[in-house]
Amino acid sequence: MRHAAPAAGKLRAIICDIDGCLSPESSTPFDVESLMRIAEHNRLAQCRGDRPVLTACSGRPQPFVEAMCRLLSNHTVPCIAENGVWMYHPGTNEYIMDPAITIEQREAVHDAARWLATQYGGRGVSQQPGKVASISLYHKDTGFLKSLEAPLREQFAANGWPLRVSSTWLYINCDLEHVSKGTGLDRLMASTGLEKERLAGIGDTMGDLAIRERVSWFACPANAGAEIRAHADYVSPRPEAKGVLDVLTELGLG
Repeated sequence: MRHAAPAAGKLRAIICDIDGCLSPESSTPFDVESLMRIAEHNRLAQCRGDRPVLTACSGRPQPFVEAMCRLLSNHTVPCIAENGVWMYHPGTNEYIMDPAITIEQREAVHDAARWLATQYGGRGVSQQPGKVASISLYHKDTGFLKSLEAPLREQFAANGWPLRVSSTWLYINCDLEHVSKGTGLDRLMASTGLEKERLAGIGDTMGDLAIRERVSWFACPANAGAEIRAHADYVSPRPEAKGVLDVLTELGLG
């Protein structure tokens, strides 16, 4: 059941994915003009306190998410990086790893990364830099990359590596089984006192279902996959960052 957009004054924050929402997942340049308009929205939100601050929840490494947070002039609401591994608070400059991640689990991730480099590095599979408790794999041939999902699951299980395998448009993500965008958002909500009724969300893939489940109203840009669209209260006719701006307008914030 789809819900009408809530009154802007009711919301305290908008949780937004990065890849496919605030920026392309590919190497295409940022839509800087749209991002600057979102940044202006955030400046007004933090100055006047009459509208929700837009923050990020992403699988990207922490430095990437922190940079996006700064670009969007968010200096008050934490963001989630590396699919829940990190919560970064721009107001205090704190980098907080999920305390449920153990040293042994990080070692398992590093063992898996070494195996992946040995097994597939020579075949053009690269690992996204900057991740500390997860792995993201890339290959220019997306079809070949997707063909590795089942073998990876088998190998991880055989070695006892507690990793979940999932895919985005261009990457395979290998995340600790008990860590996700959902657990990251649970930590964010617990630390800030933000409640579901005061949150909206934006996402483009089923990886963002965790956002949908923790907000009162959820939207997608035009480029979103069909599966996640089925869970949206609103689907913008515009893609990526322009779609995020359109969502702000739908919420009465444009």
